Amino acid sequence: MVLKEYKFGFNIYGLLLFLIIMIPNFIWFAAPAPNDVLRTESVTEVIDTIASVCQILMVIALCIFVNIKNHKFHITPLIIFVIICCLIYFASWVSYYVGVVNTGVILGLTISPCLAFMFFAIDRKNMIAVVPISIFLICHLIYGIANFVV
Repeated sequence: MVLKEYKFGFNIYGLLLFLIIMIPNFIWFAAPAPNDVLRTESVTEVIDTIASVCQILMVIALCIFVNIKNHKFHITPLIIFVIICCLIYFASWVSYYVGVVNTGVILGLTISPCLAFMFFAIDRKNMIAVVPISIFLICHLIYGIANFVV
């Protein structure tokens, strides 16, 4: 990675992706789901703190670092994967709200948004964002498995 390939800017699509992925979370904060296991106390507090810090760094990196060798935004195979991951994420939330709480739903809630961010960063050639996204993905996965699968 050569830092000369990046400039400070504003990637509206990075912010838009983050806000789209946060929509179900905003709904969940306002209206708890039935059988809402996600509101139980976490057994991975340190991991959760690391994940929160990486989530903030991830959003900042997605929004302000722009690779000057990047192409104009358009639909690519990676963007299609972003859309698929978002659809899996929303389907997982719908399942969760209708009372389905199983390993598939938990993994859909934890892995699919992280992969959406990862595919987006790779498409945008934003390798700076890949680092906090990778750490966030690992922490989010540990959180989901340790708290709800095991």
